[in-house]
Amino acid sequence: MQPNLLMIEDDVELAQILCDFLKRYNITVTNYDDPYLGISALSLKKYDLLILDLSLPGMDGLEICKEVRAKNDIPIIISSARSDLEDKIIGLELGADDYLPKPYEPKELYARIMSVLRRYKKSNLAHEEEILTCSLAIKEDAHIIYFNNTPLSLTPAEYEVLAHLIKKNNCVVSRAELINSSLTLNDENESRSLDVLISRIRTKLGESSKEPKLIHSVRGIGYRLQA
Repeated sequence: MQPNLLMIEDDVELAQILCDFLKRYNITVTNYDDPYLGISALSLKKYDLLILDLSLPGMDGLEICKEVRAKNDIPIIISSARSDLEDKIIGLELGADDYLPKPYEPKELYARIMSVLRRYKKSNLAHEEEILTCSLAIKEDAHIIYFNNTPLSLTPAEYEVLAHLIKKNNCVVSRAELINSSLTLNDENESRSLDVLISRIRTKLGESSKEPKLIHSVRGIGYRLQA
């Protein structure tokens, strides 16, 4: 399959050089020099990887990295002229998969892209095998969650919340994290809406809040899925 990449880079000339080079390897790259448009593009279309500059107009790239990682499971390669070690450490801690300091040869970027994509493919396959051993399984491309091999009828918000809980199986997930991971629930003031969603999800899983078997409330924090 031909990789489809998103780039957020305000150096238009460099972006064009990289796009033209990667096109030789059948890699499609869409670049945005406006970081806000780039972030919006992620919610409108599925991309295989994000190439992210740090020094951007109006918004620091590290903030973008943090925001993207909170809501998207997409590989991120930081491509930046900022060579400060602290920036590199922070970028990797925020969830970037690789950090490539400028200047560099386009061929090195290509090699790193393919390396990161291979790692993600192996990781996703391993994760898919793991969750298929449970009663719940996600088919992300189709936005379907199966419960005991039967597809659930979920609203977009219900899907986002349950999918995030599945990915964090057996971990306590805070209310804020659940809200921030959702494109539908994008405001921390929607805490009450989250409770309603959890209640509806529990009903569709055939359980009640009084005697939950799968989704457990953790007082003062959030929820834990135990599947």
